Amino acid sequence: MHGIPVFKGTRIPIETLFDYLATGDSIDEFLDDFPTVSKQLVEMALEYSKQALVA
Repeated sequence: MHGIPVFKGTRIPIETLFDYLATGDSIDEFLDDFPTVSKQLVEMALEYSKQALVA
């Protein structure tokens, strides 16, 4: 995907999750729309982002 970070094993950009959250959608709505992404992958992406911001 031209260097854009995606969820492992998918072609779904992680940025899409943040777009959903920014517009007020829930994680469950994101997961419903992208069933190939597991809740564990979402949690890992959020934790990684949190750690990057704190560092």
